[in-house]
Amino acid sequence: MPYRVLVIDDEKVLSQVLAIRLRAAGYLASTANSGLEGLLSAQESRPDAIVLDVRMPDMDGFEVHARLKQNPHLSAIPVVFLSANVQDSARHSALAAGASAYLTKPYDPHEVIATVHDAIVRGKGARSVAHA
Repeated sequence: MPYRVLVIDDEKVLSQVLAIRLRAAGYLASTANSGLEGLLSAQESRPDAIVLDVRMPDMDGFEVHARLKQNPHLSAIPVVFLSANVQDSARHSALAAGASAYLTKPYDPHEVIATVHDAIVRGKGARSVAHA
């Protein structure tokens, strides 16, 4: 069964293009174009991974990530930040908060797909150990 990936980014074209690339790589990809929409979509679809933008108008990616981590049903979903913010402080904050990875825009689609795959595999491994 293909892995499900949710792309949360307020740039609709970017999220749609990334979803198309993920589908071409064999994933079931969906999009959400705001932080709140992303949280609702994650609650409903329970994706295997989330690709998350930092800068969004309704709530930034760090707030979305924090809310995901507070929800026991969503807290184990690996999150890959994908942001135009190239500052080391943003990368450090994301990783310190438990993100699986922090990539920057413009992005290499192959790197994003490989990073998402690695995050899912690591996440599944950690969950199977935790349930053993």
